[in-house]
Amino acid sequence: MIVERAYAHLSPSDQQDLQQEWPWSVPCVRQLLTEGLRFTAPVTFLVGENGSGKSTLVEALAEGFGLDSWGGSHDWRYATQRGKSALGERIRFDAAPRGRRMLGNRAARKGFFLRAETALDALDREGFAPDQVSHGEGFLAAFRGKFLQPGLYVMDEPEAALSFSSCLELLGHIDQLVKKGGQIVCATHSPLLTALPGADIIEIGPHGMRRVAWKELAVVDHWRRYLADPQTYLRHILA
Repeated sequence: MIVERAYAHLSPSDQQDLQQEWPWSVPCVRQLLTEGLRFTAPVTFLVGENGSGKSTLVEALAEGFGLDSWGGSHDWRYATQRGKSALGERIRFDAAPRGRRMLGNRAARKGFFLRAETALDALDREGFAPDQVSHGEGFLAAFRGKFLQPGLYVMDEPEAALSFSSCLELLGHIDQLVKKGGQIVCATHSPLLTALPGADIIEIGPHGMRRVAWKELAVVDHWRRYLADPQTYLRHILA
């Protein structure tokens, strides 16, 4: 473990002025402000519908750790002229014992932020030449070449470019990275990824954030029902 808890605060005046504005109006962000987010395992999956705030949250966590919001490794800052998000500027961490040096010394921080929508640019900067390989192969090249050292690795929907077998390979890389001392925070829609043994799963939605077991995830239930009888869903969509 590198970090044990993430949190953020607004000043009393900011609370009055901003609490109805995005991102402060998003339930998971409001809960982060009041309770923080505690990490209880080396791998944490954030799961929720589009618009639930999970991508906003992982981007802010990456920014708070000093990773480029555009994506890439700790070696790159900053690929764009865009400044940190309002939430990213306020993110703070409580370090785990082995993460104190990283949080106390920016030069000692190691990690990678992989976000699906900007991955091609980030991978190109990292030297993986995504124009010469498929999108998914570029992702896997980053996992093989950059997910190696103890550090904080933040991912936003990495399954977007990956096949079933490639997702399984990603799980293997995550397992090896954890054994080397890495910590992963991943926003995902994937029942395959979230089935990783020992991972902490946090479901994000109108309720804010809550820990759930894999078999209790709404997305797992939907996929089970759909694969068992696709017509049950499709007859409502294709009528």
